[in-house]
Amino acid sequence: MKKNLLLSLFFINSVALFAQTKDEQVFKEIYRSALTNSKCYSWLDHLSNDIGSRLSGSIGAEKAVQYTKQQMETLGFDKVYLQEVMVPHWVRGEKEIAYIQDNKTKIKVPICALGGSVATSKNGLTAEVIEIHSLEELKTFGVDKIKGKIVFYNRAMDNGAIESFDAYSGAVDQRYAGAKEASKMGAVGTIVRSMNLRLDDFPHTGGQSYGDIPKSQYIPAAAISTNGAELLSKTLKNNPNLKFYFKQSCEQLEDALSYNVVGEIKGTEHPENIMVVGGHLDSWDLADGSHDDGAGVVQSMEVMNIFKNINYKPKNTLRVVLFMNEENGTRGGKKYQELSLANKENHIFALESDEGGFSPRGFSLECDDANYNKILGWKNVFEPYLIHSFVKGHSGSDIEALTSTTIVKAGLKPDSQRYFDYHHAANDKFDAIDKRELELGAGTMAGLLYMIDQNGIERQNP
Repeated sequence: MKKNLLLSLFFINSVALFAQTKDEQVFKEIYRSALTNSKCYSWLDHLSNDIGSRLSGSIGAEKAVQYTKQQMETLGFDKVYLQEVMVPHWVRGEKEIAYIQDNKTKIKVPICALGGSVATSKNGLTAEVIEIHSLEELKTFGVDKIKGKIVFYNRAMDNGAIESFDAYSGAVDQRYAGAKEASKMGAVGTIVRSMNLRLDDFPHTGGQSYGDIPKSQYIPAAAISTNGAELLSKTLKNNPNLKFYFKQSCEQLEDALSYNVVGEIKGTEHPENIMVVGGHLDSWDLADGSHDDGAGVVQSMEVMNIFKNINYKPKNTLRVVLFMNEENGTRGGKKYQELSLANKENHIFALESDEGGFSPRGFSLECDDANYNKILGWKNVFEPYLIHSFVKGHSGSDIEALTSTTIVKAGLKPDSQRYFDYHHAANDKFDAIDKRELELGAGTMAGLLYMIDQNGIERQNP
């Protein structure tokens, strides 16, 4: 009896050791392919430098759809196809102008219209300014102090936060809802400090919403660079009665037809189970969107290229999905989920890359404890590649709507300390991308997809 028990334990340990050795060997092949035989950097070069910005509804977005579809058709998918989705079509118009009017002195400052904002009049908007540091503080002012003024939201991202996305989350409400709340109190416009941890001259755009207030109450909303915000605040302290002028000519057009781009390879053993990997194809219009989210797009495509290079055939169906309209509506992700429900599809896993092309550090996981602990058990396979952070948290905006009976969602976590230097700004260009870091991220994504594909997920009890 004791001998049989020892033999059983020996057999179990041998199988586990063999599996670990096999995984380690596959990881070596994955990362070697990513670092020596990848296409993602050249794909991103084309997206950024030949196509450029890709805001939903724009010609750039349309060109990006056709380009990525053509490239995916060369990667050996069983099929590559487009999913129609109607998207918002907002245009910036002429470059914005702004200056601080301090007595007889005019001091120019860099601003940009926030996505979805209305324009000023053709002659621009001039008004006194009141500095506010939160939506809560705004409510403490009476309408008489706000009416007819430009509200200047100047709450900085918390530089003491270790996670830069925590700092972003703690400040972004003033950008998203600031105009709506200020309008309710009679303000004529809003200026918001850019969501940026460093001091520079780049204004950072981003989505804002008027919510359910009447269109007649929409007021123009713009972001000011962090250096500009510091200057405006300092000048206000010396002269509380100064005036601020800005002019922008943005416009909301009718919704436009666009597409998600999807590449699919059927699973060899469980084709009914679907694994998704993706990023969003659209970008803001101030730059190329190389970090946000050109990097995630080409890394997702590279996963399929890696599997092709190492001759790996997934057991489960793999889909690379390039979502349209994450930046100002997430309609691509919602349309994908709508079609998934209509087709009664079963997704077991979804992985998104939308935090820039910096060095990968791990994953943010949305799942139950059983699946979280299972993935934690694979940490030793990732650690030789400096992937050590496996935390519970938000996975990604485009896969947020995706549901199935049991699904594990993950977001790639790169080193984010420099991400908000570029996020939604004119310097989010190809020259901000490091080729090796981009490729390491693609290899890391392929590694997690491989482990999910090989080991499956823990199902919830019926």
